[in-house]
Amino acid sequence: MGNVCGWMLGLSLLLGVCTEQVKAEEKAATQPPAKAEDKAAAPLPDVIIFTNGDQLSGALLRGVGDSVVFKSDMAGELTIPLAKVKELHSNGSFAVLKKDTPVSRGELHPGTLEVSEGTVVVASPMGSPEQMPIKDVAYILDQATFDREVEKKAGPLYGWTGAVNGGATFLQSTQHGGTFNVGLTLARTVPTVTFLNPRNRTLLDVSETYGKLTTPTIPQTDPATPDSVVKTSIFHADLERDQYFTQRFYALANTTFDHNFSQGLELQDVYGVGIGWTPISTPKQQLDVKADLHYEGQSFQDPTTNLDLIGSTLAETYKRTLPRKLVLTEQASVLPAWNNFNAYSANGSIGLSLPLFKRLSVALTTTDSFINNPSTGFRKNSFQFVTGITYSLK
Repeated sequence: MGNVCGWMLGLSLLLGVCTEQVKAEEKAATQPPAKAEDKAAAPLPDVIIFTNGDQLSGALLRGVGDSVVFKSDMAGELTIPLAKVKELHSNGSFAVLKKDTPVSRGELHPGTLEVSEGTVVVASPMGSPEQMPIKDVAYILDQATFDREVEKKAGPLYGWTGAVNGGATFLQSTQHGGTFNVGLTLARTVPTVTFLNPRNRTLLDVSETYGKLTTPTIPQTDPATPDSVVKTSIFHADLERDQYFTQRFYALANTTFDHNFSQGLELQDVYGVGIGWTPISTPKQQLDVKADLHYEGQSFQDPTTNLDLIGSTLAETYKRTLPRKLVLTEQASVLPAWNNFNAYSANGSIGLSLPLFKRLSVALTTTDSFINNPSTGFRKNSFQFVTGITYSLK
């Protein structure tokens, strides 16, 4: 009898525990999830109120001069003149750069932006609100762009664009040999965004064409004809650093190295400083005109003709984007020598890039190099026509 009573008592306790657990689970199910209470509210959209009373909500992206770029879910990305804006209220963080005023790092403090009655106001958590008339605004930058392009110093690997190209021809028969060409072009403009005025630019270009064709000994001749070897070796490298003091004008320092076996030129090295001007700069085309004063050394296969020169480089570079994403590049330069008027040189090139697949394209380039005073037995001109495949790095 005692065992039965004990068994019944244990069963009743177990049923009580289960009943309490079920009640607790039912109560928890009726309560809203804890995470729903902890979720941060979605950021409010930016709002533009036009002078005619219309209103547009979305996100302010940036501003250039007297216009802002605004993205709306309904209308897409729009460029809106500030003259048509009655009020603008942003919830993001922006910095405003003033016209004709250099920016020192740590000087500006981004914050929420308001536009009202012809005035731009930036409310920064770092200090009191800053006000500026619309007519004095040069750029309105979001926090990320401001930090990356203005506030922080660009690292040595940041912002590079360019291309690698190459091509080859091989022959294997009675005669055997081949020719190959490789090239690397790199450029970096800081800031990297095109709507900001450039502060500095670095340009690097390296190319090499090398070939060898061997005609072996002809055994039927008496005496036997020795192997005949025809060699081609043309190398070019240049490095230029530009420092802008206005949007169009800049100071430059450059150096170039050239070797051309076909002209008997062992090495031509140039070290110069000068100025440059960009009279045309649009998304489709750009023209640069440059002039420098430099030292130039010319070393030939015949060392008796070596020269040390003081001269200048007068150059122009043009780039244009054509229909169907074709890209035309053209360059020409003349190098007069002021201490030896007979020792001038010149070069020019025209290239066309035809898109092939994604970052791959076909490159067609013609280059002509001229030296007025080569060693005896060598021609003044060296002409190349090069084809190859180009891979864009960015």
